[in-house]
Amino acid sequence: QGQLVESGGGLVQPGGSLRLSCVASGIIFSSYAMGWYRQAPGKQRELVARITSGGGTYHSVSVKGRFTISRDNAKNTVYLQMNSLKPEDTAVYYCHAILISDYWGQGTQVTVSS
Repeated sequence: QGQLVESGGGLVQPGGSLRLSCVASGIIFSSYAMGWYRQAPGKQRELVARITSGGGTYHSVSVKGRFTISRDNAKNTVYLQMNSLKPEDTAVYYCHAILISDYWGQGTQVTVSS
């Protein structure tokens, strides 16, 4: 059974940076497309960024140019580098893996506030 564990969230001031990590186990990581989603209070979960098994990336309009998704297949890990953070980036960030089946992490809180 696949398992995803996120880390790296926290409290940061506007304009700051954080790097989220998601370590996968129980799956053939290199075969999976990986994504980062976020959910703010009272809002629907939304896709932030996705990376295919071949390394192709997609970033949502709201984060393009500020966030970067990457993966290290040797470490079974996907990253989300977040720069120039804004208060509206405050949310719980979730890691997602999809191939035939899909898996979700438990989420990590990111709070952007002065």
